[in-house]
Amino acid sequence: MKLKNDKKVIRSWAFFDWANSAYNLVITSTIFPAYYTIITTTQEHGDKVSFFGRTFTNTALSNYALSVAYLIMVILLPILSSIADYRGNKKIFMKLFTYMGGLACIGLYFFKLNTLEFGIICFAIAAMGYVGGVMFNNSYLPEIATPDQQDTVSAKGYAYGYVGSVLLQIICFVFVLRPELFGITDLSFPPRLSFLLVGLWWIGFAQIPFRKLPAGSPNYATINKKVINSGFQELAKVWKQLKHMKFLKRFLPAFFFYSMGVQTIMLAAAGFGEKTLHLGTAKLIAVILIIQLVAIAGAVLMSRFAKKKGNVRVLIFVVFIWIGTCICAYFVTNEYQFFGLAAVVGLIMGGIQSLSRSTYSKYLPENTPDTASYFSFYDVTEKLAIVIGLFSFAYIEEATGSMRNSIIALASFFVIGLVFLLPLRKVESK
Repeated sequence: MKLKNDKKVIRSWAFFDWANSAYNLVITSTIFPAYYTIITTTQEHGDKVSFFGRTFTNTALSNYALSVAYLIMVILLPILSSIADYRGNKKIFMKLFTYMGGLACIGLYFFKLNTLEFGIICFAIAAMGYVGGVMFNNSYLPEIATPDQQDTVSAKGYAYGYVGSVLLQIICFVFVLRPELFGITDLSFPPRLSFLLVGLWWIGFAQIPFRKLPAGSPNYATINKKVINSGFQELAKVWKQLKHMKFLKRFLPAFFFYSMGVQTIMLAAAGFGEKTLHLGTAKLIAVILIIQLVAIAGAVLMSRFAKKKGNVRVLIFVVFIWIGTCICAYFVTNEYQFFGLAAVVGLIMGGIQSLSRSTYSKYLPENTPDTASYFSFYDVTEKLAIVIGLFSFAYIEEATGSMRNSIIALASFFVIGLVFLLPLRKVESK
């Protein structure tokens, strides 16, 4: 068995972020949303598409697909994590989700308007592969690093993910913006090639952690009902314990509601930029890069403010800015306003995610042996918030015919989160 803090093992673990972060940037945030919106907007049908015989607004359909994918993972992850713990084979599940996500991205190479159903299914499966792979990869952190090194190791994974995703994004960017340099005449080919490259990149670089990370000790005994139920039993046990923790039982509802807004904006921003403002792929990529760069600074800045003012007060301040951002987004009419708003989103996105996780961690019982169960509960809470946020965003767009109305609805989620946060100023320990 390898010792903790082994530099080679840690470097290999970080390469998993390098491998899968390309999905998050290319598929979730930039090229796919632009390509999808363009090919599904036609003179004959406008922004309406037929999915297995039922008509949807194009962007609403993609958001529905994501919400269903996340809902499936909310149900599956407690079961699979319990089975993985029982059998000692989480690396097998990590591989399964990686190959599932990577192959789904490769499948998107064949996505055109006449293969809409196939494309949407691949899009949803890729999301499931990403979520599952990340969860099992995160669970390796306590195994490969001692507590005093876990912050540093976690940051290394984040840095690797940023560099890897941007590197592949630039490669894809060249094909998308300068297809003539490669003799490409089919304008659908560069984005579809990008999806193919993401899948190959994801699967290829994942082989590095697969070779170095501990394999575990698989036990191929039959999985019984008790083991499958144990994942949900653990979540139920954590919920009962949280009810007796004055701070956390009030913080989690706040986190749940404002996460509906934060995560939905992150996933739907590119679609809004392309469909409402017609920015185009090049400008969307620039916007997402701005958000990523500023998010790093935002996380650092907010953590410094938190040391001086307290986590809750800074979170309240950030949620206020999110509410203002949603209101401003409703009135955005040009690319310069959108760029400015993107910079603000990046600043507060990094801050609210970082502070939320550290606030939750800070108020967990000291020396508890169940940190994995507590963070599993935290993760399920966030994923469920994404399901509701995305579904609401899609439904309101379809019902009203405007994504702007969906954004105002997101502001209401932040307001509810703020209502839960405000009383915590008195509860937060000094």
